[in-house]
Amino acid sequence: MMSTALLVIDVQMDFVARRDRGMVWGNPDADASIATLLAAFRDKGLPVLHVHHSDPNPEDSFHADQPGSAVQPLAAPLPGEALFIKQGSSGFIGTGLADHLTTEGITGLVIVGGAANYCVESTARMAGNLGYATTVVGDALINFRQRLRDGREMAASDVLALTLANLDGEFAHISSVNEILTQVAT
Repeated sequence: MMSTALLVIDVQMDFVARRDRGMVWGNPDADASIATLLAAFRDKGLPVLHVHHSDPNPEDSFHADQPGSAVQPLAAPLPGEALFIKQGSSGFIGTGLADHLTTEGITGLVIVGGAANYCVESTARMAGNLGYATTVVGDALINFRQRLRDGREMAASDVLALTLANLDGEFAHISSVNEILTQVAT
């Protein structure tokens, strides 16, 4: 797994604030799962990379001056862990992520974070299209319900299931925290 990195996407305080306001996460334990994977990769000396969203709109909750932009303490980058700041959905656009992966000889990504149906999906699709061996950890993703165009509301768990179905096989392998922990241990 040395050529595989854990890519932690947008584990920022806005998602916690939304949950605290009653917006249910598709994975209630996503933050604990992310912390578990971070500890496993770090314990084995495997690469950990971070992508944070910074919206250019000063009114947006992910703007650098807003509290929602702050990283969740459980996912704070450690010294030596690369951090890429993005302004759009994909961690590859305007960030230097692809160049870093090439320089470091990283050919595989294990992706966790949020939001599953936005930035995680955009990044995973690009990673797959760029030829990286991409794994998305389904139980280490943050997401919320989604209002459909006709006004119906899709439950967070259904949004997550659809997102994973969209990615599975075409752009990424879908895995679980336990499967990744087993791979990291060997």
